[in-house]
Amino acid sequence: MPHPSPELAPTPPDWPYCGHGTTPEDPVGCCGIHVSGHTACLAHLGEADHDAYLAGLAPGADIDHRGTTFTQPLLDALLNALRDPATGHPRLGGAWFDSATFKDVARFDSAVFKGCAWFESVTFNDVARFGSVTFGHVAGFDSSTFKSNAWYESVTFERDAWFRTATFQRNAGFGLAVFKGVAGFRSVTFQRGALFESATFESDAGFESATFGRGARFESATFKDEAGFELATFEGVAGFGAATFQRDAWFGAATFQRDTVFESATFERDARFEQAVFERSVSLGPLVCAGRAMLSGAMFRGPVTLSFAARRLECRRTHWSSTAELRLRYATVDFAHAVFEYPLTIAAEAEPFVLPDGRPVAEQAVAGAPDATVRIASLRGVDAAHLVLADVDLSGCLFTGTVHLDQLRLEGLCSFDKVPLNALRWHPVRFTQRRTLAEEHHWRANRPTAVRGWNVAVLGVGRVGPAQLAPVYRALRKAFEDGKDEPGAADFYYGEMEMRRHDRTGTSRAERGLLHGYWMLSGYGLRASRALGWLAVAMLITIMLLMGFGLPKDSPKQEATGTVPPGGGKVTFEIDKADPQNPTGDRFTGERFEKALNVTLNSVVFRSSGQDLTTAGTYIEMASRVAEPVLLGLAVLAVRNRVKR
Repeated sequence: MPHPSPELAPTPPDWPYCGHGTTPEDPVGCCGIHVSGHTACLAHLGEADHDAYLAGLAPGADIDHRGTTFTQPLLDALLNALRDPATGHPRLGGAWFDSATFKDVARFDSAVFKGCAWFESVTFNDVARFGSVTFGHVAGFDSSTFKSNAWYESVTFERDAWFRTATFQRNAGFGLAVFKGVAGFRSVTFQRGALFESATFESDAGFESATFGRGARFESATFKDEAGFELATFEGVAGFGAATFQRDAWFGAATFQRDTVFESATFERDARFEQAVFERSVSLGPLVCAGRAMLSGAMFRGPVTLSFAARRLECRRTHWSSTAELRLRYATVDFAHAVFEYPLTIAAEAEPFVLPDGRPVAEQAVAGAPDATVRIASLRGVDAAHLVLADVDLSGCLFTGTVHLDQLRLEGLCSFDKVPLNALRWHPVRFTQRRTLAEEHHWRANRPTAVRGWNVAVLGVGRVGPAQLAPVYRALRKAFEDGKDEPGAADFYYGEMEMRRHDRTGTSRAERGLLHGYWMLSGYGLRASRALGWLAVAMLITIMLLMGFGLPKDSPKQEATGTVPPGGGKVTFEIDKADPQNPTGDRFTGERFEKALNVTLNSVVFRSSGQDLTTAGTYIEMASRVAEPVLLGLAVLAVRNRVKR
């Protein structure tokens, strides 16, 4: 059997170390660095040498006690030797405490470190107190272990502060702390509370991959430079209420396992939550974001309430596993390929958000926006079966590829784009006013015969054609019909017919011809004025044809012919009627117009006028009795579609 490997022997430090207390199991012994001029560390220095060393220190002196083990009396004696008589506070130059161990309470309250302060790999067995300390140069606490509470309230870090991979086993308090340099907390573990209330970060604040155990409190904190919380884990409440982020805030791939609170927070640039995971209920806001609120790829596993006043909200490929409500102001929303399993509502707020205490949320960061309108930029790839939109602007929304669009619910005032009011003044084209989709604008603007007024697709938006747009219009028409909004559905029926008429791949030539005729005569049964106009034209043509060719020259008169049979006095009269004669001479007289009008009006309602007509007139009347009632019916149908509820 293989023998178990022996335990690795302690590694000696790379400085001249004390070595006190060596044993066969610990051949290194004490790792404390030699006090200058001696062969022992401060903890194991003889009493006379100890007193002489402390007596030789002056405020502002550099000290090096790496690897030393401090008791509270020893640390107090050291700091007293460095105490400035003018202020009564310890004043240190450069301070090296790397790998030191503080067995008792470590009190550095109100100390001033003029030079670098190095506490890397330090172990604090009891409370570490750094209240109101000033670090005038770099402060390094990398890989340190705080076994009890660590208090840094009102501390000022004039330069960079490094706590990378440090472990705080109890509470870590940085309330009112000021970080003038980089605040490096990468991979730090806060096993209990991390308290940063009202802290100020004037440079980068890096909490990447940090773990917050009981809760992270950043209420009223100010981040003047970028704030990085990527891959951080918040096992307790994540509290950022009233926090201010003056530059980008990064929460990408962070995990929020408990409640998340950003009430009254202000993001003056982008708020980035891509790939973040929210395990429980989420209440983000009401908050203000002057840039982009980026949630693309985020997962919401509990109920969600988002209250944002933001320039843009990006929710591409987000996953919503519970009910969600997005109350928004100013935002342009991109919801492409989002997945939600329960009802989700996107609604516009007409008035500013109100905090629980009744105060309105300050919106100065987005005050430059023209209005608070919420615009939907894209719903492509979304299953709209559970989606509710309320009071939003859909004029620029991309719908192609949306699933179950016919089940989309539109509440309140949801506006769509319009066709151009008119073309060029010298151009004969005038478009029928109706609600239309942004993608139809893009398609028409890209046609070789496009006229001015159609919106061109922005860079990166794929173009679609009539074959793809016809089903979209059909689904939206059904959604409006299910909502009992027949006039609204009429516009989308018109759009569907337009796309079918222009579709050269899925619509046959014969069908396109029929649709062209239907469009010209009555605007697909939706434009009463067009049908009435054609009816008036048809009636005028009928009148002119009847006056010219249909009415006889004179009204035929009856003729009687007497026949006397042979051998009797009885007389038999056969009454016949002469055939109408084609007109000659002046045909367009008032009398003939009146007769032609009578015939035409009767034709509109399928009635015979009883007027004697020429052979040509008979055929003219037959044609008008077919065409004109159809045009009248189309006009009636168009009016009905506009007033139906």
